[in-house]
Amino acid sequence: MMRTDHQGADAQCRSCSLVVSALPQGVRCSARRAKRPSSKGGQADGASEDSPHLDIQKLKEKRDVLDKEISQLISEGYSVDELEDHISQLHEYNDIKDAGQMLLGKLAVIRGVATKELYPEFGLDMSD
Repeated sequence: MMRTDHQGADAQCRSCSLVVSALPQGVRCSARRAKRPSSKGGQADGASEDSPHLDIQKLKEKRDVLDKEISQLISEGYSVDELEDHISQLHEYNDIKDAGQMLLGKLAVIRGVATKELYPEFGLDMSD
């Protein structure tokens, strides 16, 4: 199932740093992130012990919104498997890119230069 972790076209996923602009319009990242307890009585996501019915209603509404998004994407010709595969490939790309950035950073430290000074040497553009 797709999640709504991405909001803006140039934003990054809060759980995986996936660049949203790489996804087809309307597609959301399906990365799962651990729920952290909030400061409100130790309940996850600010859930209140006094309002379990309200929490259930909010979850049902969220499910309905997600179901509508899925239906819209399917009607546009996307398949859930295709989208999940695309998202998985984007996660892999971002992991590889992160490793490359880390290596460039270490090399820059060794050489005593700014990372951006290494980009031309490796044929990289500043937007990479």
